[in-house]
Amino acid sequence: MKSRRVLLALLLLAFTAFPLIVRDGAFAYSIRLLGIMGLYVILALGLNVTLGFVGLFDLGFMAFYAIGAYTSAVLSVQGVNFWLATLAAVAVTVAVRLALGAPVLRLRGDYLAIVTLGFGEITRLVLNNWDSLTNGPKGLPRVGEALGTVSLFGFEFTENIHFYYLILAVAALTVVISKNLEHSRIGRAWIAVREDEIAAELSGIPVTRVKMLAFATSAFFAALAGSIFVHWERFVTPESFTFWESVLVVSMLVLGGMGSVTGAILGAILISGLPLLLQASLGGEMIRYRYLIFGAALVAVVIFRPQGLLPSKRRALELETEQEAAS
Repeated sequence: MKSRRVLLALLLLAFTAFPLIVRDGAFAYSIRLLGIMGLYVILALGLNVTLGFVGLFDLGFMAFYAIGAYTSAVLSVQGVNFWLATLAAVAVTVAVRLALGAPVLRLRGDYLAIVTLGFGEITRLVLNNWDSLTNGPKGLPRVGEALGTVSLFGFEFTENIHFYYLILAVAALTVVISKNLEHSRIGRAWIAVREDEIAAELSGIPVTRVKMLAFATSAFFAALAGSIFVHWERFVTPESFTFWESVLVVSMLVLGGMGSVTGAILGAILISGLPLLLQASLGGEMIRYRYLIFGAALVAVVIFRPQGLLPSKRRALELETEQEAAS
């Protein structure tokens, strides 16, 4: 535990100093790559709450990233400042997440995965066809419109490095919240539900309520990432939120270790960062092979290290117990 905290502190220090070193050199493009990786870290930690801590197989997580992004974009075009638009995006996203969770959290396993997958596709189709609000596949903002600027105490965020530090701050906050939740009473309740839902309910844990709280927490993270994303890109389109993006985030948790905060960070960095770095160094052809690389890496992890590269101690013990029982 202590070694992981030291590792996280060193990583935070390195990620803080690195952009200042390279911003005026040949590797200035890496600041944007690191910002993208940071957004995926936030998303991976958000999905880790439901998939890792509670064991809810969610294949439509990117839908809530999209809802947060579009809510913030629509309000920003109307003149609402970034911080208020972000709060509204969080509120709308959490409300939609809870509205979905109320009926579907009675489902388990594959059935829940199918329903969340369907919701993700429905969300993308709604964004594509609700022209009056989202401008359909043409995206926001419309011609003649513009998103509001992001400013803090009079300082405007205009460069990649500005948004990078904003993303780094939010990612660090997400890590702190995730670690505190993991070791809190509600975190232990989530893990109890993951291990045995019936036993948890018989022990007095309000299963539906703690599942809904996990849904709301993950939506909070997704909305934050979505609002930052749209103001950084200055444009948003439904094609940024496909089913394959949800699969990508699930892959990050499988690779890093489901239920592990450190593992989720590592998985997000590896899967979102390596292809971009390889593309920048080896050319655009490399991007064609990223899913082949992901597939091969995931197969290798499932076979040789099913608990992930940096699993949580609880999750590793669960898998060892299951393997001993099977043998």
